[in-house]
Amino acid sequence: MEQLLFLIIFYLLPTLISSIHNSTTGGCAIIRPPRDGGIRYRGLTQEQIRSVQILPEDYEIEYICRGSRIIVGPKVRKCLRNGTWTDMNQLSRCLLVCPRSWMSLENGRVALQPPGQPVEGTVLRYSCHAGFLLEGFSISHCTKLGKWDSPKPLCVYDSNYTGKKKLYIGALFPMSGGWPGGQACLPAAQMALDLVNNRTDILPDYELELIHYDSMCDPGEATKLLYDLLYTEPIKIVLMPGCSSVSTLVAEAARMWNLIVFSYGSSSPALSNRQRFPTFFRTHPSATLHNPTRVRLFQKWGWTKIATIQQTTEVFTSTLDDLEERVKEAGIEISVRQSFLTDPAVAVKNLKRQDARIIVGLFYETEARKVFCEVFKEKLYGKKYVWFLIGWYADNWFKIKDPAINCTVENMTEAVEGHVTTEIVMLNPETVRGASNLTSQEFLAQLMSRLGGKNPEETGGFQEAPLAYDAVWALALALNKTVAPLRAKGWTLEDFNYNNKEITAEIYRALNTSSFEGVSGHVVFDAQGSRMAWTLIEQLQGGSYKKIGYYDSTKGNLSWYGNDKWIGLGPPADQTKVIEEFRYLSQKLFVSVSVFAGLGILLGIVCLSFNIYNSSIRYIQNSQPYLNNMTAVGCVLALAAVFPLGIDGLHVHRSQFPVVCQFRLWLLGLGFSLAYGSMFTKIWWVHTVFTKKDEKKEKRKHLEPWKLYVTVAVLLAIDVLSLLIWQIMDPLHITVEKFTKEAPKEDLDVLIQPLLEHCSSEKMNTWLGVVYGYKGLLLLLGIFLAYETKSISTEKINDHRAVGMAIYNVAVLCMITAPVTMILSSQQDASFAFASLAIIFSVYITLVVLFVPKIRRLITRGEWQSEQQDTLKTGSSNNNDEEKSRQLERENRELQKIIQEKEERVTELRNQLAERQALRSRRRPSVQNQNQNHSVPSSQAEPPSYSPAMDKRSLPPSFSNSSNLYQGEGKLSRNNCHNSRLPLLYK
Repeated sequence: MEQLLFLIIFYLLPTLISSIHNSTTGGCAIIRPPRDGGIRYRGLTQEQIRSVQILPEDYEIEYICRGSRIIVGPKVRKCLRNGTWTDMNQLSRCLLVCPRSWMSLENGRVALQPPGQPVEGTVLRYSCHAGFLLEGFSISHCTKLGKWDSPKPLCVYDSNYTGKKKLYIGALFPMSGGWPGGQACLPAAQMALDLVNNRTDILPDYELELIHYDSMCDPGEATKLLYDLLYTEPIKIVLMPGCSSVSTLVAEAARMWNLIVFSYGSSSPALSNRQRFPTFFRTHPSATLHNPTRVRLFQKWGWTKIATIQQTTEVFTSTLDDLEERVKEAGIEISVRQSFLTDPAVAVKNLKRQDARIIVGLFYETEARKVFCEVFKEKLYGKKYVWFLIGWYADNWFKIKDPAINCTVENMTEAVEGHVTTEIVMLNPETVRGASNLTSQEFLAQLMSRLGGKNPEETGGFQEAPLAYDAVWALALALNKTVAPLRAKGWTLEDFNYNNKEITAEIYRALNTSSFEGVSGHVVFDAQGSRMAWTLIEQLQGGSYKKIGYYDSTKGNLSWYGNDKWIGLGPPADQTKVIEEFRYLSQKLFVSVSVFAGLGILLGIVCLSFNIYNSSIRYIQNSQPYLNNMTAVGCVLALAAVFPLGIDGLHVHRSQFPVVCQFRLWLLGLGFSLAYGSMFTKIWWVHTVFTKKDEKKEKRKHLEPWKLYVTVAVLLAIDVLSLLIWQIMDPLHITVEKFTKEAPKEDLDVLIQPLLEHCSSEKMNTWLGVVYGYKGLLLLLGIFLAYETKSISTEKINDHRAVGMAIYNVAVLCMITAPVTMILSSQQDASFAFASLAIIFSVYITLVVLFVPKIRRLITRGEWQSEQQDTLKTGSSNNNDEEKSRQLERENRELQKIIQEKEERVTELRNQLAERQALRSRRRPSVQNQNQNHSVPSSQAEPPSYSPAMDKRSLPPSFSNSSNLYQGEGKLSRNNCHNSRLPLLYK
């Protein structure tokens, strides 16, 4: 009746609670406490407990029992988001504990069902060791009063027993918990025990028996069970734990009892420490065996940047430390390293935020479901991402419904697609018969039969089952190997106790030299007691795992099937791939501008040739042809600079680019100095001579050409010196400007990084400031001088007005171009077009303004012919021009002296005339009107250098109209000036 009532409550209680929840909104309804117990509501007073009916999400309650009763079942429940409490399918009860003394039997063994605390409903099954007989009841039940229903039996010696002696193996199989590997590993171990015990060539005098408990993969639970194994009969000759955390605890404690510890499911690298775990062996290789395979795959797919996320347990921490050392040696960077304890949400978000692409995940199966639920939410999967996981999860681990996550099976399947697993080869791929006389396929068939048809994907530890099977065989073969050495020393295996180090040392030596073929492959151990094996590489394709290769880390051999599949076109990049792309000048623009520059150079050569050829003609001589030649050469150099301005990395190698930069600088600098310097010199001389006072002007009218050449040379020397100092102290080199990354039009996981090459130096701005300041002052001064001399006319430099126009042109274009090109420096086409066209226009305008009028005049007016006629009339050739010029200058100086004497005479006459007019005005006013028309005779000839305007300022009105006396018949002739005009001046 009580059992029926219990079943009714067990099945109906979740339904009742669910119905209560459905009638409420948000949170969980308060549940009833267990019988003989109560509930501790954290943070609530008694008054609040009585008034509150709904508890909020994530709120936890704790069961407590009265007296000596203990909780059997979940002790703490948590309110879930769906309005239910955790573990509602498990009942929590307050039960009395039966005496633990019934749980040990001298010369016998006790099996506890179910494992755990001996509470109400627990059943003890007694059995005796070989050679002993059981006296009493073989079964005892724990009643609800906390007492056993039968007395404890006894094991008495059987004097007639002549059978095998038993050797006991204490095992901890995780039947539940984070890794329920015992579900398949325990049946596999029992299979091996049955075969070993039936063999006559292995331990013929002994029988191996397995005493096992469920450790739940929990070190705390394993501590209690280890205590029971060590302090209850019979003595265990070997301990067999599973799970790395449990094995760490057992292996560290076993040294105190001189026990060999042999694990079938521990992968923690920390266990490969002989100083800490001197008696530890394992058929499961160390987790660090995955790392060489991972590094090899990273190298195969060209990845140099990875990320990791781990559960904070020792096995995964030590594995990750080893991986970090290996990838560092391989030149691979771990850019992101995240860890979590129970909730991976924050860690996954950090991976997403830091653009992790290649991610190594180290966590148990239950946490893997939590991680990939968050991965689905953050969209951290697809063609841009690759996950590397541990391969010992169940094949359908992502399809198992887990109340700890709120993702559907479809969500999980989508998130895990394409991930890669590295797994120790746990099943021999070859068809060979090993020590157990079974092939790997035969073993699997027998294991499936023992599992009773369970789905392997839903059975924890199915992949590790061959390791548990071979672990039992390794122990049996090692114990069999110790029989003869122990007998020689007078010992037997049944003499083993926790103080006998000799037997433990013999078992250790036997295991250390083990080597046999098992169903998991060749079994051999390294110096740290870890199994050496191959690594299997698998990939999840279409919801199922496919083998894509094997890796032998001992030889570095990768066997690749080539059947890996990717969501994208291939393996993704380890980060957003940035493709550097240099921006080059448009070739069409460069060719077009080069054509104009070439034509300009041709025009400059034509103008230079014309000027040199006609340098003997007077009109050309009066324009200072040597300065014009310098202007033409400077224009040609400036145009030549257009070509290196358009040469970039598309045409020359990067190492030669600084040479191109120097050509640009020197051609522009020297071209400007020659072209603009010669024009500036002309306009400066004109301004200097013709804007001074009259007395100084007369002294400076004599033009000395060497002074002009010296001025140009000084300007050129300043430029050459400054360029040399710049080149020596801070030479130009290539710099690369980076622009904002651009996404290509195609759907690719790449970004384009535009780059642009520049000519630069360390103190580029300083040098440019000096050069631009100096040149700018010259340009401004040139504009000022051109404006001041625009109305001056001189035959010594007959083209200074054209020079002024050219200076205006050059100055305006330079002052506009310099700042604009600096602003447009990041736009190679616009900058080149603006600078080069400014140079071309300046040169074209300068050449046209200076030379085309000369060419036109010589052609249209026939200056060549008039010059020849002039030569014939004077009876002298061009070779005598200089002598005639000197003679005329001498005559001019003599005439100037005569003019000065006459001016003094005119002054005297003017004074006398003034006196007479004053006298007449007092005597006869009427006579004054008659004398106003009186004129003073003057010379009828005038020297060529005398100016009538001077007389107009000094003579009275009666003399102002007599300027025709100085004109004569026209301009004085060179031949008759002295003979005919000179006597008139003395009259």
